[in-house]
Amino acid sequence: MVRVPKLTRADAAAALRNPLAFIAARWTPDPRTVQRAALAALVMSVVIVVTGGAVRLTGSGLGCPTWPKCTDDSLTATSEMGLHGAIEFGNRMLTYVLCAAVGWAIVAARSQKPMRRDLIRLGWAQFWVVMGNAILGGIVVLVGLNPYTVAAHFLLSSALIAVATVMWQRTREGDGAPRPLVGKSVQQLVWVLVAVTVLLIAVGTVVTGAGPHAGDSSEVPRMRVDWEMVSKLHAVLAWIVVTLTFALWFVLKAVDAPKGPLGRTRDLFVILLLQGVIGYVQYFTDLPEVLVGAHMLGSCLVWIGTLRVLLALRERPAADPADLPERPDRTLATA
Repeated sequence: MVRVPKLTRADAAAALRNPLAFIAARWTPDPRTVQRAALAALVMSVVIVVTGGAVRLTGSGLGCPTWPKCTDDSLTATSEMGLHGAIEFGNRMLTYVLCAAVGWAIVAARSQKPMRRDLIRLGWAQFWVVMGNAILGGIVVLVGLNPYTVAAHFLLSSALIAVATVMWQRTREGDGAPRPLVGKSVQQLVWVLVAVTVLLIAVGTVVTGAGPHAGDSSEVPRMRVDWEMVSKLHAVLAWIVVTLTFALWFVLKAVDAPKGPLGRTRDLFVILLLQGVIGYVQYFTDLPEVLVGAHMLGSCLVWIGTLRVLLALRERPAADPADLPERPDRTLATA
């Protein structure tokens, strides 16, 4: 049986003063543990988007009519609030699961040796985005599901997914200087792809904000735009993204690019085709809730796939040990 070290009063004081440094001085995670922690944060950032969509699509957006409490007199949903209250409050509770996943990623990154400050910064960036989006989610409820705040809520979730994707990728590569795997013209093409994808997602929030799914059974104002026109613009942008992805795959084949960028471009192309099928089917079937939810999940996967293509254009080898910061294993350094 492994002996548990005795916790002294000095240890307790150190743990209270800087818990992250205290844990890091006593635990060194396996690299795969750090990768799994980053992946868990990424998965939860997608799950919270999908469950948030479920809240909207079931008309439960005001199931808890106020914030931060569920009602003026209760922190939690009550039986009188029915299914809508349970769905809305359940989604709020998932925010704590997301915080736990992000917290695990931060602790694992902080405890890794040698310490990598880039991973720690990415972990904390996720934490602050989650906090900001939680406050914005409360504002969404307080303003009665104003469609512009709902759109901002989704876009901030997309920003969280972006940071989580970058952190997950960085845990799977070294800490050395990046080395490009393709030429500058290919990199520029991918940046255009990323920019159009961002525009596609942004216009998608307008389509939702002007569409019939207001998120609540009561009368909720919609964005005052021509829904048909915005939907067609969204479809045009989607076809541009598909065309750019196919062009990128063709260029990568022509220049005999490494398998990494080629494989991720192929994966993105497949995701885009599936997302397009869902989009057209939901358009011609009057936006059934299940397909709209699937389309929201697809939007997250398209965004992740695009970022993975971008991150595949370079490689990062392990850094030279001489370039890494010195950090004794038992030193309680500041976070």
